[in-house]
Amino acid sequence: MGDYALLYILFAPFVGAIALIFVSNRQTMLVRGIAAGSALVSLLASLYLFVTYDHVKAGFQFVQRFEWSRQLGISLYLGVDGIGTPLVLASSILLFAGIFVSWHIKDRMKEFYIWLLILAAATIGVFMSLDLFFLFFFYEMSVIPMYLLLGMWGSHTKKYNEMTDPEGLKQRDSVGFIFNFGSNSKEYAAMKLVLFLSAFAVAALMGILLIYKYAGLNTFDILVLRDQAKLMNIPVLGTTLDKIIWILIFFGFASIAPLWPLHSWSPVGHAAAPAATSMLHAGVLMKLGHFSIIRVAFEILPETTRELMPIAAVLCMFSIVYGGFVAFYAKDTKYVIGYSSSSHMGYVFLGMAALDYISLTGAVMYMFAHAMATGMLFAMAGWVYDQTHTRDIPSLGGLSNRMPFISGCFVIACMASIGVPGTVNFIAEVMIIVGSWNKYPLQVIVAVVGIVLTLAYLFKMMRGLFYGPMDQKYSHAHDAVSAADRLPLMIMIAVSIGFFFFPMHLYNVVRSGVDPLIAKITRVVPVAQTGEGSGVRSAASATPRTSDTPLLANNPSPLTPDPSRGSE
Repeated sequence: MGDYALLYILFAPFVGAIALIFVSNRQTMLVRGIAAGSALVSLLASLYLFVTYDHVKAGFQFVQRFEWSRQLGISLYLGVDGIGTPLVLASSILLFAGIFVSWHIKDRMKEFYIWLLILAAATIGVFMSLDLFFLFFFYEMSVIPMYLLLGMWGSHTKKYNEMTDPEGLKQRDSVGFIFNFGSNSKEYAAMKLVLFLSAFAVAALMGILLIYKYAGLNTFDILVLRDQAKLMNIPVLGTTLDKIIWILIFFGFASIAPLWPLHSWSPVGHAAAPAATSMLHAGVLMKLGHFSIIRVAFEILPETTRELMPIAAVLCMFSIVYGGFVAFYAKDTKYVIGYSSSSHMGYVFLGMAALDYISLTGAVMYMFAHAMATGMLFAMAGWVYDQTHTRDIPSLGGLSNRMPFISGCFVIACMASIGVPGTVNFIAEVMIIVGSWNKYPLQVIVAVVGIVLTLAYLFKMMRGLFYGPMDQKYSHAHDAVSAADRLPLMIMIAVSIGFFFFPMHLYNVVRSGVDPLIAKITRVVPVAQTGEGSGVRSAASATPRTSDTPLLANNPSPLTPDPSRGSE
């Protein structure tokens, strides 16, 4: 596999999708086998990538480059650092799990798997793109499968199903209602997702094109732009160009994160989407926003990031609190998990905003950990819906008697989402809180309140679904008993718990990507790259933080500034 690991990971789902075109829907096992096989190739290559990534060497590894347009400076330039590597792994895990979660789909199974594979491949493409053109290309590619997966295989909400049109007839399941924005239909959710993401993607595209034009380097190469682009102090509209570009990039990509107040498309999309799509949506699609901000704004505009990132520190409080309270009062299982995901993405923004080694490392680890936790929750919400044909929590209850395995896994997933010790989420949350405390104590207090809210609404949902008296009309519901039904949950549980007990490789990999990035943003010159008398940042900067020293006592990074040298 070696140097071509990224190509296997990226193109295996595409090859699987192409192969499925030539298979009939009547060949059920062959369709499932091709989808699972292509996802397995991607997963195995991702595991190889993660295990063999050299965190001591750090930097971008497994690089592949294919020139696409010399005149425009565009290349299919692939590579992963310590930040992209775990996210590629998360995408591959959720794709493989999603194939089995969707094992019992009967309606146009082939087409469903084709679009699911393309969706996963698009997210993977973003995480490994080192060219701005292809980063945006893969980013936009993810919107098309989401629209089709929601609009064709999604489900309406209970409120929609109870509505009637002006003639007193029941609302039809038809794309004719696609512009009926009061219908709460799956078509509405699909259209809202496309409108939100496409509109804000235009803003991000404007920022990318401004970087391309005013950098004057005739390239979309992120590494060249990082090292050579000079966009500071160019006056534009009463401010400077770098600030305009940063705002466009930040809010353009923050919409998919989703950061309040740009979040409203996301819970609706979760509610309408089939289970596997919700898993990828919450697990990795939302992380495209955080990752793209890190890859573009943090890498190319580090000084502007240091100046304007407090914007995220303010907005993340609203994301955490608003999402938590709405989730507490929601009665639809997918709305609860959807608003929970929006709330938890505020923790990632807090870790990013603090611009601290510990907090940003925790934020990246939390992106990986949240993918596993929310993937489990959506998979089980989908199972409960398939068995009962309702997501209305008050009408359910007592299902633990019929679904002991699902209810047990649901408890573990809730613990992971809350951040209870025993799951990797706990490590990530602690790092975000510790790393952000000195700079944003108010936000940290809000984040802790958010954890309490998370415990409240997840336990409330768990009690409403699985405990208490059960309506006899759900007595036909049954547990996940086959290997295909249990495998995806066992994989995600094993990953979530396993990385709690053995976190150091994940930590080292992520830290190797975070160290040089934070050093550049905070103007710390890495020790490994300095001459005599250096190893410190300029006098205009604040003193380097030392709060992370104990965490690195047994695992020093060659890129970590030496706190004992102080500042000059």
